[in-house]
Amino acid sequence: MFADCHIHMVLDGANFREAIARHSPSPREDILRSQLESYRDNGITYLRDGGDNCGAAELVRHFAPEYGIDYASPVFPIYREGNYGSFIGRAFSSITEYRKLVAEVGDRGGDFIKLMLSGIMDFDHYGEITGFALDPREMRELVDIAHSEGFAVMAHVNGCRALQDAVEAGVDSIEHGYFSDAESQACLAQSDTVWVPTFAPICNLFGSEKSPDESLRRIADGQSQAVRNVVALGGTVALGSDAGAYFVHHVQGTFDEYALIKAALGEQTDAVLSHGELVIRERFRKSDRSTAFTE
Repeated sequence: MFADCHIHMVLDGANFREAIARHSPSPREDILRSQLESYRDNGITYLRDGGDNCGAAELVRHFAPEYGIDYASPVFPIYREGNYGSFIGRAFSSITEYRKLVAEVGDRGGDFIKLMLSGIMDFDHYGEITGFALDPREMRELVDIAHSEGFAVMAHVNGCRALQDAVEAGVDSIEHGYFSDAESQACLAQSDTVWVPTFAPICNLFGSEKSPDESLRRIADGQSQAVRNVVALGGTVALGSDAGAYFVHHVQGTFDEYALIKAALGEQTDAVLSHGELVIRERFRKSDRSTAFTE
């Protein structure tokens, strides 16, 4: 049995614009059911979606149990207006707007909050991040609000400073976490935050001419060493392929990610990932929220 702790059912691994267009103005249940069937037939029984602004992740949550799949969804990712995330998430420009989005996730049955706290790595230029990272004080406020409403926080973040800020803000999982350094790795390892390092979106591009292989190799090697460092320091790591991202196809992406993590961690891979999966499953489960949402 396998788990994939970071997927996007709305995307197809080929062209994100076309994939999203197929689910507009409403999600295509036939496509989503077909993808779930493939996951089930390949022994993948847990999926944690990163959400979307088309309603696909929200819809899948209702019928995933029919396929014997435990499926968790944030409904949609939340990002600061003007930053990375507009193609797939919902924006806020004030804390009042953010609180309303958190309330909407609750009203629509979401299991957790997905925050976009930085941009993505520049595949062509090592160490560079697109967009900007949120101020650490704002990160903490966003996380505190989500936690106060009973939600765990899944945080998209890259860059050593932003990663450390996110961990110190109390996020429950770090997604991607590229370009870390020794200080941020130690911070992550010493925290309760689970790291989902998503190798496949980088490594599956080798030979594709999408980006220079030399740059991709440097990024991948750095991530491999970082994962080894965090695990050696006692940190928690879980498997998440980012399935749906370019060249990361549903189902196959899960197995690609496993092979890539195993290449980094060797014989300890299964024990490490089993523990990470258990933590993710327990933490990213919708909790009872007895208090009403407030604006």
